[in-house]
Amino acid sequence: MKYLAGEYDIAVIGAGHAGCEAALAASRMGMKTLIFSISLEAVANMPCNPHIGGSSKGHLVREIDCLGGEMGKNIDKTMIQIKMLNTSKGPAVHSLRAQADRKRYQMEMKHTLEKQENLELKQAEIVNITLKDNKVDTIETDVGAIYKVKSVIVATGTYLRGKIFIGDYSKESGPDGVFPSNKLSECLENLGIELIRFKTGTPARISRKSIDFTKMEVQKGDNDIVPFSLDDEVKEFEQQDCYLTYTNEETHKIIRENLHRSPLFAGKIEGTGPRYCPSIEDKVVRFSDKPRHQVFVEPIGMDTDEMYIQGMSSSLPEDVQIAMYRTLPGLEHCEFTRPAYAIEYDSIDPSKLKLSLEYKDIDGLFFAGQTNGTSGYEEAACQGLIAGINSTLKIKGKEPLILDRTQGYIGVLIDDIVTKGTNEPYRMMTSRAEYRLLLRQDNADLRLTQIGYEIGLISEERYQKFLKKKENVEKEIERLKKTVVKPTEEVNDFLKRKGTTPLSTGSKLAELLKRTEITYEDLNEIDTLRPELSKQEKEEVEIQVKYEGYIKMEKEQVKKFKKMEMKALSEDIDYEKINGLSLEARQKLNKVKPISIGQASRISGVSPADINVLLIYLQLQNKK
Repeated sequence: MKYLAGEYDIAVIGAGHAGCEAALAASRMGMKTLIFSISLEAVANMPCNPHIGGSSKGHLVREIDCLGGEMGKNIDKTMIQIKMLNTSKGPAVHSLRAQADRKRYQMEMKHTLEKQENLELKQAEIVNITLKDNKVDTIETDVGAIYKVKSVIVATGTYLRGKIFIGDYSKESGPDGVFPSNKLSECLENLGIELIRFKTGTPARISRKSIDFTKMEVQKGDNDIVPFSLDDEVKEFEQQDCYLTYTNEETHKIIRENLHRSPLFAGKIEGTGPRYCPSIEDKVVRFSDKPRHQVFVEPIGMDTDEMYIQGMSSSLPEDVQIAMYRTLPGLEHCEFTRPAYAIEYDSIDPSKLKLSLEYKDIDGLFFAGQTNGTSGYEEAACQGLIAGINSTLKIKGKEPLILDRTQGYIGVLIDDIVTKGTNEPYRMMTSRAEYRLLLRQDNADLRLTQIGYEIGLISEERYQKFLKKKENVEKEIERLKKTVVKPTEEVNDFLKRKGTTPLSTGSKLAELLKRTEITYEDLNEIDTLRPELSKQEKEEVEIQVKYEGYIKMEKEQVKKFKKMEMKALSEDIDYEKINGLSLEARQKLNKVKPISIGQASRISGVSPADINVLLIYLQLQNKK
C-alpha cells in the first residue's frame, strides 16, 4: 500500500562517499534533506581498499575540505597510517595518503549524518522517481513510501543492477553482498536516461595469522604527521605497518593457464573496466614483458585481523586465486577470509549532465559519483559535494557553483567527464590537470576557502583563521623580497656549508631562498628578524618564493584560458544550422551543449577549424 511519507527539499539516493557529501552539504546549507541507503551497514562503505588520498586524490580531499566537505575530517579521525607521497618530486604532485580503519570510518561518517540538523538518514531501496512538467516531483521506496521532493541526487555507486563474478559463479549483488538496486535502473531507463555498463573489482582479504611478514618489505607511515583537513590539529597515534611483496613467474604461469576460466576473458563480463586499476590477470596479459608486479599487504582496521592485498584484484575462480596468491613471498600459507571478485554495474553517460551535475533533460535531477562513470572514493565525494551545493543553489534560485580547470582538480574532473564523456571508469590523475603548479595540495585553502565561506559551508572562525594565514604568508613573502643580506663572513660561511655560491654583493633573502640548496628553515641562521609562522605558512612561503617564475608563467597561460572561457555560448544554439562546422562537430556540440568556446574546444571531435567557425559565428551574433 503506497502512502505519502513526507515532503523534503532534497533527497539523496545512496549513502556512499558521494551521497554522504551531497546530503551534508545540502542540509548544512539549510535544505530539509533525506538520504537513503539500501543498507545502513553500507553507509560510507569502503568495499575496495580502505584508504583515502593518494596521488592526485589527496588534492581532491583537500579541495573537498576547503569547500566545507567532510571526507578530510573523517579520515583524520579514523586513519591508522599516513604518508605524504611523491616527496622526491616537486610540490605540485605531493599528495597525502592514509590507511583507514574501515569500520571506524563508516561509523564516524554514519554518526555525522545522524547528528546533522535538517538531515534524516533512512534504510530503503528507491524504486521510482516521478516527474511533473519534466521536473522532479516524488521518489518512492520499495515498501510504498512516497516522498515529495524538489530535487533528487542519484549517488548509487556500483549498486545499479550490480552483478558479482568469481570465475563461473555470478549473482546479482552490490558490494560486500548487499542487495543490488535493479528497479531504479529500470526507472531511469523509463525516464529516457541511457545507461552504460562498467565493471570494477577488488582483491581477496587474508587472515593476518596466515602471513609471514618476514619475507616482505615493511612500509611505515611518516613520523611527521600532516592532517588532511586544514581545520584539524596534528594528532599523534600508533601507526600500523603496511608491507610490500611481489608476484613472480610462477604467479603469472598460474594466471595464464587459467585465463579461460576468467569471466573477463571468456566474455561473460560485458562492462568496461578501469584502465588504471586493472585486475592481476589483465596486468599479466597487457604487460607480459614484466617479470613481477608490486603487491601491498595492508591492514583494514585496528580490531580485525583481515588484511587487504592491493594489486591482486581478480575475477578468477576461488581455487585459482588461492593457488596464485600462495606463490607470493610471505603468502605461501595464506588463508582467505573473502575471495576477490569483479562487479558489473550501470552508469549514466556523464556528457548528458550540465557542469553543475544536473541532468540536462530533467529539471532538478542530479547525479554524482560512480553513477557518473568515475572510479574512486575521492572522485565520488567531490562530485557529491558539488551536486549537494548546486541542488541547494537551484532551489534557492541562485547561480550554480561551477569550478573551472584553473580553480581545482574538482573542476578538472567534472569538466573532463561532462565535456568528453568517458568510455571507461574515469580516475583522477595529476597529468589531467594542465595548471597543476597552481593547483597544489598545500594551497587548496587559498584557492577555495573563500568560495566555501560564501556558500555557507565554512564557519566564520575557520574563515578568519584562513584570512590570518593568507595575510601572514603575503607579509612574509614581501619581507623576504625587501630584506637584503650583505656578503659578510658569517653569511658566506653559511652558503658554503649549504653547497652554494658565496655572495660578492648584497642579496635579497628571497633570491637566496630560490636556490635549490636552501630551504626556508635554513635561512634561520642568517635571518634574525623572521616572524613566528605555522608549519603550513612556512611551507606556503617557501613554495611561492622558490617557484615564483614558473607560477608566473602558468598564470599567463591561465589568462589565455580564461579569455576563451569568457566567450559564452547559449544552450539554445542549434549547431546543425551553423555553416562550416564539420559533421562530427555539429553532432558533438549539439550533444554536449558547451557553455563557452573554451569548453567547446575540449570536446573530442571538435577541431581548431571548428572553433574558428564558432568564433566567427559569435562575432556575427554580437553585431546583430
